[in-house]
Amino acid sequence: MKINSTHSSRINPYQKAAEKMEKAQQTGKRDDVQISKEAKELQQMSTNATERSAKIEQLKQQIENGAYKVNAEEVAKGLINFYKK
Repeated sequence: MKINSTHSSRINPYQKAAEKMEKAQQTGKRDDVQISKEAKELQQMSTNATERSAKIEQLKQQIENGAYKVNAEEVAKGLINFYKK
């Protein structure tokens, strides 16, 4: 009877899996999360949304009371700056 080392791997098929798990635990792998610049900007916009809604409510109240006045010069300057960009 001839005994080779080629059949020794069939004796314990779980040995390689156990060795891989030990190596993975020794390396100390960890997960990293990175938030993109765009996501940070979106998050900032959502915090500005509450401030914006408060401003909108204030403007609605001024319009209902008749206290809201439009400054034509500021509107014109804003339009010019917008189209210059």
